[in-house]
Amino acid sequence: MEVLRHLGLIGLLLLAIYYVPSTAIPSSQCQKQCGGVEIHYPFGIGKNCSLEWFFSVKCQVQDDISKPFIGEFELLDISLTRSTVRVLNYIASFCYNPSSGLMEKEGFGFNATNTPYLFSDVHNKYTVIGCDALAYISDSNGMGYESGCVSKCRRLSDVTEGSCSGIGCCQTSIPKGMNFYKPDFDIGFNTTKIWRFNRCNYAVLMETTTFNFSSTYINTTKFNDTSAGRVPVVIDWAIRNGGTSCEIAKRNETGTYACISSNSVCMDSMNGPGYVCNCSKGYDGNPYLPNGCKDINECIQSPCPSGGICHNTNGGYRCSCRAGRKYSRQSNTCNPDTGLIIGATIGFLVLVTFFFSGYMILQKRKLKNVKREHFRQHGGLILFEKMKSEKGLCFTIFTETELVQATNNYDKSRILGKGGQGTVYKGLVKDNMHVAIKRCALVDERQKKEFGQEMLILSQINHKNIVKLLGACLEVEVPMLVYEFIPNGTLYELIHGKKQALRISFSTLLRIAHEAAEGLNFLHSYASPPIHHGDVKSANILLDENYTAKVSDFGASILAPSDEDQYVTVVQGTCGYLDPEYMQTFQLTNKSDVYSFGVILLEVLTGQVPLKLNGPEEQRSLSSNFLSAMKENNLDVLLPSHIKEHESTELIRGLAELAKQCLDMCGTNRPAMKEIADELIRLRKLSQHPWVQTDTQPESRGLLAGTPTTGFDDIEICASGYPMLDSDNLPMNPMSSYYGR
Repeated sequence: MEVLRHLGLIGLLLLAIYYVPSTAIPSSQCQKQCGGVEIHYPFGIGKNCSLEWFFSVKCQVQDDISKPFIGEFELLDISLTRSTVRVLNYIASFCYNPSSGLMEKEGFGFNATNTPYLFSDVHNKYTVIGCDALAYISDSNGMGYESGCVSKCRRLSDVTEGSCSGIGCCQTSIPKGMNFYKPDFDIGFNTTKIWRFNRCNYAVLMETTTFNFSSTYINTTKFNDTSAGRVPVVIDWAIRNGGTSCEIAKRNETGTYACISSNSVCMDSMNGPGYVCNCSKGYDGNPYLPNGCKDINECIQSPCPSGGICHNTNGGYRCSCRAGRKYSRQSNTCNPDTGLIIGATIGFLVLVTFFFSGYMILQKRKLKNVKREHFRQHGGLILFEKMKSEKGLCFTIFTETELVQATNNYDKSRILGKGGQGTVYKGLVKDNMHVAIKRCALVDERQKKEFGQEMLILSQINHKNIVKLLGACLEVEVPMLVYEFIPNGTLYELIHGKKQALRISFSTLLRIAHEAAEGLNFLHSYASPPIHHGDVKSANILLDENYTAKVSDFGASILAPSDEDQYVTVVQGTCGYLDPEYMQTFQLTNKSDVYSFGVILLEVLTGQVPLKLNGPEEQRSLSSNFLSAMKENNLDVLLPSHIKEHESTELIRGLAELAKQCLDMCGTNRPAMKEIADELIRLRKLSQHPWVQTDTQPESRGLLAGTPTTGFDDIEICASGYPMLDSDNLPMNPMSSYYGR
């Protein structure tokens, strides 16, 4: 049974006999949208809302959804610039009916005769889907056009996904001027029983860009079901009225001219007779409405070259360039204005040179004044006067430039050590002498006033076990100190660090400890005025090429004060070495150095670090562990095997007793550095000649038999408020040399 229905623009055809444009202008009350589709004039919804009846759109509700229709065809969108509409076209089918055993046709034609509409030959193609399908397309409305498309395939595997080239799917173009078409299938072409896997064939005129062929269209009804039997088709529209052209329409010979907007242009239709309207170049909007074409702001798109300035004008734009450049319309570039640039450049350079020279002169004067003020603040004038009056004073005043050159502008590769007090660099000064240059971190106002005087005193210290201060740079905000260079690292490294592998003998360690004691004894007893070191630790005992001890960092010390008020200082030193009495009183004395030296003796004796940041809190302090072991007569737990096995018990006991007296909680009970040095001489002899009778040294015996020290329970290491950090993170006196770390 064959069913062929020809549906066209049903309502339109009834009134298609006469096509007369309306002169009405749409009311502002006209509906502008339906179902999400913008309805642009000349189209309109309702009476007097469209240019003429054929452009009338109906807004209908289907399945509770508003949809726009032109005649019987659902409207998808309207384009004024391309003069097209997109509507849904019906699919014609040729399907096998299992009940009758026959192939039955169901087709839909499209008739737009005597309307403004023609099928777009650019955007549409006649598409046939199926195996052994031959479908015709014809325009029986006087054109005499008839064509067809053949699609064949013997197996479903022959079909290529996405390809519409004749196997399972074919497409053919249509001519211009078609306003009617009828699809039809060749009943006798399907003779190979393809229906067993290809139940239906389809044919439809449709938009090309929206179609993507799928192999499932062959063996299922998905193509028809998914699109609900309809697919988009593009239709060209124009103001036609019996062959009207722009030339005729402008003369108003056939009716009202439709391009009524200022800044609009008329163009003859590209498909069939008639004309369409567009906005002039540089304008956008609706040319069918008064003042419908609005100026486009081209400057939003940045059409001018880089560096150019865009000026929007009616229907266009204008480019200009910044001062010193000219705009070239031919190349759309901003080219340099050579003459202006040369003149301006010369004038600018002269002006800049003048001001720069003046600025540099002022800055040099300012810098010179700043350096002079720093030199005065740091006591440079006092030093100069002393150096003049005391001939032969071995102290050098370095300039900042000299030290910058000596350190290669403080290059990182020259760094010897860093800490809370500053950074130490290795330098090479005149006469190719290697020195250690310390850039101090901070100096307070009190120290600025006393710095020159203290440098003078420290420069006069000349002892084989003390690092020599050679000079200083005083013309900077924070003074820089210059010391003799000591090459072999520190006692800390020898015991705990990277030089531990050298396996230095215990007797050598005793010698180094004794030499350090001699250096500290010199500071306490022979310097004038006496100097309290303030930061005695193994890291501040440097070792020269012969592993001779050199006490360093005495720049962090204070001179012995002349009155009680000067005893109170800021907290300085290193946690693990700090005198508990000093932590309570903030009075730095020579006995504070003795306590710290006692911790060094423990390092030599046990090989352990003064403070462990890991492990149980009660076992972190070496001095606390030692005093506890002494109290319990269990010193062996702290001694390394090579000490217990190779050193005499009397030597170990003597050194332990000496350390114990140094660590006494009461500073007055601690021995003086001279007594410590003398006792270390005795112990060194015992180490070298264990058969020597040491009972002949009553002074030493008296030292070891001194007042019993306070028990372990009375000790308080690193008082609250001073975190247990390594020395680099502790606040220290800014005059520290921090040398050799």
